Amino acid sequence: MSPNVNRRTFIKVVGVAGAGLTLGISYRALKGPPPLEVDADFAPNAFLRIDADETITVVVPRSEMGQGVSTSLPQLLAEELDVALEQVSFVFAPAHEVYRVSGMGMQVTGGSTSVLESFEPFRRAGATARWMLREAAARRWGVDADALRTERGRVLHPDGTTALSYGALAAEAAALEVPEDVPLKDPSEFTLIGTSQARLDVPAKTTGEAVFGIDAGPPDAAVAVVARCPVFGGRVRSFDPAPALAVPGVREVVELERGIAVVADGYWEAKKGRDALVVAWDEGPGASLDDAEIRRRMEAALETEGGVVRDEGDVDAALAGAERVLRATYALPYLAHATMEPMNCTAAVEDGRCTVWAPTQFQDGPAFAGGGARQAAARMAGVDAHRTTVYTTFLGGGFGRRAEVDFVEEAAELAAKVGGAVKVVWSREDDMRHDFYRPASLHRLEAALDPDGRPAAWKHEIASQSILDGKIPGWIPRFALRWAGVMPEGVDPTTVEGAADQPYRAPHVRVRGARVELPIPVGFWRSVGHSHNAFVVESFIDELAHAAGADPLDYRLELLEGHPRHQGVLRAVAEAADWGGPVPEGRARGLAVAESFGSFVAPVSYTHLT
Repeated sequence: MSPNVNRRTFIKVVGVAGAGLTLGISYRALKGPPPLEVDADFAPNAFLRIDADETITVVVPRSEMGQGVSTSLPQLLAEELDVALEQVSFVFAPAHEVYRVSGMGMQVTGGSTSVLESFEPFRRAGATARWMLREAAARRWGVDADALRTERGRVLHPDGTTALSYGALAAEAAALEVPEDVPLKDPSEFTLIGTSQARLDVPAKTTGEAVFGIDAGPPDAAVAVVARCPVFGGRVRSFDPAPALAVPGVREVVELERGIAVVADGYWEAKKGRDALVVAWDEGPGASLDDAEIRRRMEAALETEGGVVRDEGDVDAALAGAERVLRATYALPYLAHATMEPMNCTAAVEDGRCTVWAPTQFQDGPAFAGGGARQAAARMAGVDAHRTTVYTTFLGGGFGRRAEVDFVEEAAELAAKVGGAVKVVWSREDDMRHDFYRPASLHRLEAALDPDGRPAAWKHEIASQSILDGKIPGWIPRFALRWAGVMPEGVDPTTVEGAADQPYRAPHVRVRGARVELPIPVGFWRSVGHSHNAFVVESFIDELAHAAGADPLDYRLELLEGHPRHQGVLRAVAEAADWGGPVPEGRARGLAVAESFGSFVAPVSYTHLT
């Protein structure tokens, strides 16, 4: 999985400014971070390598955790390069400044943005390479480049009988200046984009050749399991390593910032050693926290003022003057990510260098914003970030959990203390007990119904912890831009997304978010705030439809006037599920609709009645 970074040809550099890309070549030493070294015959940008042996490699800067970016991003580039997808292979990009291509200015995968933000840059990378290959062929043949066509990795001569492969042209193309702007295909010319293609990662995953984090790193790496305080915020008071060291195969017991690591020959030995470890914990102020106290704090937050993120009409007057008012309270729990692959990270610290093999969603970021896995590992290992290498593996699920860097920090800190390479592995119990959870939330809703049973007023109040509190500032711009001018000071936009912008028609609307302070670590969980707000909004709409005596589908379609995409997915799923048909005895049927991060979804579900 480690890309070969020995200098052979020349250094290619891609500069990143904001959310856009500038493609270019530099033969000069750059100020600031060292340039990315590339071993390839032709590498016109950071995303593409073509060699004389006809190997075409796409460098994927996003993390593959099952969502398909190791196919979709090569598909974008291959479209403009004029090659078949089966002619392309891929590698994961190392952590480096040139791969900070997300709209957040980081090398990170999240927010369902990979294809959205890569659509033009990857197409442009392919088109630029194709232009240079065509120009190289034109110079060799002494013809006008505009008279040449490209097809399946070849440049075709106007005579219709002569062709040159991309590999044969790689060295000559590499000698050309990289053009600043080249034309892209019109969508009517697409042959790959918009089509179903066989995934490039399936063969390796099927044969077992795919390297996940749990597989990566030096074969002689030690394995460690960490004992962490069972109470959030707690610390080690004292410990006795002797029982752990007595377990065969245990090498060392090392105290870390977050707990105590038992280092051994293998996982089982490390786990048995941790089980034998004797630790006294200072559990801190969180020791008395329980479900009742969490609920009390959330209820208290709902009684506070402020935090209004949407206020249309006069909700209070409409509720006070209504003949019928429906009220509902919804409480949603903390949720762990529970990724299929256990949390893990391998690190080696030797000779002033730190090397990390990690199934991470967040490889690299600017230091002023806290950085990503590379900066975290460097910080914990006590080395410079530019002497730290992070190799991204396949991820056995991520869902936001692997955008955190705690598991990388532990491995790097431990590797620095023991020397050599060490793989830190979490058990499923460790994962469930020490996650960055989807926040629990408490929702209070009220709706005034008009004589036809339609909502005349809608009031939604939400109490939850803030995900953005304590996160690196770099996460904030995306949300700040999305909610510019909407979020009052102190409101976390992730708490109210899917609620503040709920699409159902009502003349009077108020949505308010209240922040709850709790010592429980929270983080981005698949669909983030939409995961609780979509459930709550759709559940309450069902309550209103029932009170109005209306069909849930018809009720939604009427209230979604002016939202054709919501209506479209509702109609499509209703037709597919034969919504008007009979319901099997002993079962109930329901449906819902939501928009999250640009995707519109609608399910129809059947539930057994008890």
